[in-house]
This record gives sequence, structure tokens and C-alpha cells, in this order.
Amino acid sequence: MKFNKLYILLFAAAGTLCSCTGDWLDTTNEGAPSEKNFWKTDASYISATNSLYYIFGLEETYGRDLFWEQGASDDIFYSRSRGNGEMSLANFTYDGNTESRLSTIYDEFYTTMAAANNIVYHALQIPEAERSAIVRRSLGEAYFMRAFSHLMIAYRYGRADNGVPFVRYEDFGDYAKQVNEIPTQQATVMDDYKLIIEDLQHAADNLDWFKNYGQDDYGRPTKDAALAYMVKTYAYWARHDASQWAHIPALVDRIESEGERGLLGNYADVFTVANNWSKEYIWSVNSSGSNYAGSLFPAIVLENKGWGIYNGWGNFKPTLELYAEYNDQDARRSATILKYGDAFTFFGEQRSYFSQSDNECGFQFNKYMEPFKYGSKGVSEYVSNNGDRPTTALNLPLCRFAEMLLFKAEALIMQGKNADAAAPLNRIAQRAHEGVSYTAPTMTDLMHERRCELAGEWTDRRFDLIRWAFSGNEAWNRDARARLVTAKHGLKHTDRANPASPLDTAGGSTMTINGKTYQGVIGLTNMSQPRTIDENHTVFPYRVNTVIQSNGKLRQNAGYASN
Repeated sequence: MKFNKLYILLFAAAGTLCSCTGDWLDTTNEGAPSEKNFWKTDASYISATNSLYYIFGLEETYGRDLFWEQGASDDIFYSRSRGNGEMSLANFTYDGNTESRLSTIYDEFYTTMAAANNIVYHALQIPEAERSAIVRRSLGEAYFMRAFSHLMIAYRYGRADNGVPFVRYEDFGDYAKQVNEIPTQQATVMDDYKLIIEDLQHAADNLDWFKNYGQDDYGRPTKDAALAYMVKTYAYWARHDASQWAHIPALVDRIESEGERGLLGNYADVFTVANNWSKEYIWSVNSSGSNYAGSLFPAIVLENKGWGIYNGWGNFKPTLELYAEYNDQDARRSATILKYGDAFTFFGEQRSYFSQSDNECGFQFNKYMEPFKYGSKGVSEYVSNNGDRPTTALNLPLCRFAEMLLFKAEALIMQGKNADAAAPLNRIAQRAHEGVSYTAPTMTDLMHERRCELAGEWTDRRFDLIRWAFSGNEAWNRDARARLVTAKHGLKHTDRANPASPLDTAGGSTMTINGKTYQGVIGLTNMSQPRTIDENHTVFPYRVNTVIQSNGKLRQNAGYASN
């Protein structure tokens, strides 16, 4: 496995710092100048750090491919027929041979990790007192992106008995020689989490709060983001070591009190272009409809072919199980999901929702539809005019303050401080207007609020269920495991082309979900059979060829073939 070929590819990809917010994120890889000539000026460090964000604009990561993994959760199903690779992700049958989506994601995050590693190494060659403000910021950004990429690999591949490969270039005694060596595989994923926390602390030490950034630098990592990903890392680490929960509440309080992050008053307002940089923002994929930069995801979940008006891709839709999780008062349900007959605006036209395309479901995600409200006949300044690169001006949230409150509540519950958890959880519930008030919330309450608040976002519902399902024997553990393996459902209508069409009681069945009875229920195509999951399938396998080519330097996860 030639890690060095992969790892140093992007170390000096050129990016241009422009006057328009986020344009610096639309980077182009123009090749790497020589090490000897490159690390001389602030401009060099800006160019190198700009290259770190190339990963966020890829279809192979936050555009689409990471979300194939969510087929294994209970919130979404593949609304277009898929091949064996995607279905193996949905059904916990992956083997390391057939999942090309996994291997691409793995390679991209390691490429980014290496680019960040190279920046850290060179920035630390400059004595601290001599580092310019730009070099210091670049160092913080590199620490953050190294930690972020490391985390994305660690929790998806790392086990308590088998960590993931990672090396810090600043620890090298002979950089020119050691940079070509295969990175050391950590003994346990806990070792990886420890290194991630150290990098995030270094990032926080070198970065400023978002509130102090100028508009031209919006979208760069901040102290807020570094602390927030420390929260997430501790929560994932706590699956193996419950003492890590204790770190979380104080970090969340700092993000709010010092960073001045908070909740918007209205849930639906979070997912609007005008609020890309609101007080709820912590970290997102900075996107644009005018230059095709950023995430394709809003169009990926849009109706396939967009009712003949715009090229939606229609890959992922919500399940009936997700819809049933909300009570009828919860404002998050209509903000998150469109059902038959729901009114919405599409390129200036008032419409009622229906879906004729692909596998029948009866629902669509509504959370990312705001950019498609404007303009006419498929043309808008907020939406790309390139249907093969259908980005929008809506940033794709990766981490927002609401999730911090949920992690704080979870940490308190897991420490037996249920009464203390009521305050952060009630802030979430009260904004949702769901008519509940917690006094001593349980993990079941936390699981419900997290699901309703973050549905259809990049917070990894699949892994939430895994970490809850394999960390004890309480009722909520059994519930999480059941949600992973049971069938998924949708609603069938008598006339798919009619938004007022009644439910098809003859073609569907009657089913009670979450205490509510639904008619016209159908099992979702290719995903209606019960699945099984064991401890081995809580993590992904390393690609078999990669294990072979490592010549013993990479140990395969238990339960998977290595040859």
C-alpha cells in the first residue's frame, strides 16, 4: 500500500483567496511545487490550507457517497435501485471487496489527513515567536482538518482491539525518509481518539472564535468548531470508556458562553441561505449555486428530475418510521419531511407534493428545499445551472449548536445526572413546540430528540444507533439494535401523480408504528427484509487489497477476510 503516493497529493494544491464569502473554498489542484521553494510566505500557507477543503465539494464524500452508509439506519432508504455495493452497506453484508464507495471515502480522508500533516510539519519548523498570524491560523486549520479526517476514519473503522493508521509528521526524526513509510496502525481506537483530542486542542489554541472572523474567512475552521468536535470525539470515545462523558458539559458551555453560539428561535429558519452563518452555525460545507462549489446534497435528495423542472437526483428519501417518530405538534416534522399534498414553492411556483419517480415511498426530505423556492423555470441565482453539478447556495450543516445541547444532555444522562439533563433537552423540545417538558429525561427521551432534531443531516444516525446498541443491556440498547435490523416502510397512494391521492388500503397493509396506526403501508424496495448485525459489523472492513499490499502493516478488523 503506497500511502505516500496518496498522502502528499494535495499538500500544495492552489486556492485563491477572493472577496466573495467562501470563494476561497472552490480550490483547484494545480500540482505541487517543490518542498524547497514552497514554504516561504504567508501566501504559501494560505494556498496549502485552502487545499484541505477540496474534500467537502466531492460527490464521493459530502455530496453523496457518505450517505450511502445511512441505508443501514432507520431514517432513510435508497429511492432508486442500487447495486450490490450500496445494498451491502444497507444490509450489513459488506466484506471489503465490493464496496467501492467505502474505499473512495477512505482514500479521500487519508489524502486530506496527509495534506494537513504536511502543513503542521512545516509550520512547526518556524519558532513560535516568529510565526505570522497567517501561519498560526494555517497551523490551527491543519490541526483541525487532520483531526476531523482522522475522526471520520477512526469511528467508522476503529475498534477497541484494533485502531486505524495514523502518524504525526512533526514526530518524524527523518522527514524525507519517514514520509514514505506506511503510517503506524494504532493499537486501539481509544489511542486514535486520544490523538484526535490532542490535535483539536492544538487547533483551538491557534484559532479564533467564529464571532471574530471577517466575512471573507467564513467557512474556515474556528475555535468553536475545534471544541465542538472535541465534544463529538469524547462522545464516541465514551462508547469504550464512560469516563469521557465528564468532559462534555463544560466544553458545550464554553462554546455557548465564550463563542456566543446558540439556537435560532424557529427550527425551519436554520435551513435557509440567509442563516448560513447564524448563531447556530458551527461547521458546514460552504456551498454556492453560482460557481458549483460545495455540496450537491440538496439536489441529491430532491425528487428525481425535479418534476421536469430541475435535475434532482432522488437518491435518498425518509422512511415512515422517521415520519412516525414526530408527534403531530412537532414543528420539525413539516420542516424536515414533505408528504403527499404538502404545499411548497419550487422555482417561484406553488405546488403540492407528489412523487412519480423511482421506488415508491410517499415522502421526500424538505430540509434542504429553501434554495429551490426562488427564480422560475429551473433557473435561480441560488441554484447551479449545471444539472450534473447541482449545488445550491445553502450550506450543508455538519455540526450546529443544537447537536451540542444534545451531546450535553446525553453526557449528563450517562453520568446519572438526569435532572440536570432536562435544561438542555428542554431547549431543543421547546423550540420544536412538541408539547413536552422533561424533568428527568432518560436515554429513550434523548434518542427521540436527537433523531427528530438531526434527521437527514450529516450527524451519522447509523453510528448513533451502533454506539447505543453495543454499549450495554438496558432497554434503550435493545431498542437501538432493533432499529438497525428491522424492515423499513413507506406509504402507497392509489395515484402517484396526484398529490390529493388517498392511501392505497388494498395495495398496502395497516401497521402501528410509534403508537400511531397507518394504512397503505408498504415495505420499501430491496430493504424490506430483516437484517442482522453483530459486533464485527459495527465497523467497516479495510479494503482487502489494501491489507494485502501493506505486507502485514495493516491488520484487518475481526470478522472480515484479509486475503
